[in-house]
Amino acid sequence: QVQLVESGGGLVQAGGSLRLSCAASGRTFSDYPMGWFRQAPGKEREFVATINWSGSRQSYADSVNGRFTISRDNAANTVYLQLRSLKPEGTAVYYCAADTARPGVLRPKVQPRDYYLWGQGTQVTVSS
Repeated sequence: QVQLVESGGGLVQAGGSLRLSCAASGRTFSDYPMGWFRQAPGKEREFVATINWSGSRQSYADSVNGRFTISRDNAANTVYLQLRSLKPEGTAVYYCAADTARPGVLRPKVQPRDYYLWGQGTQVTVSS
């Protein structure tokens, strides 16, 4: 069974840090762009960060640029999101996703609709 499983979420004070992991299983994901997205209560799912297949290109939402870092370890079939200087507005369920339609693309898409395989999400709560 092909799946993505996120972990690492939790409750953290504003200004704190977390590291999210997304473990892929069932097949190799090293060819695919991967992304992190988040969805706060009552809001639409939004782009946070993406990374291309090799890890050579990352993109970030303006709201997290400079504070979050996306990375991947293809040998471990895992994608990471390091969250720093967290703010209360960062409270959301964080999802990882794979764009299985565009293997090897240099510049990943940033819209949730372009990602076809999703994890179940991990909750991040930032207290003020």
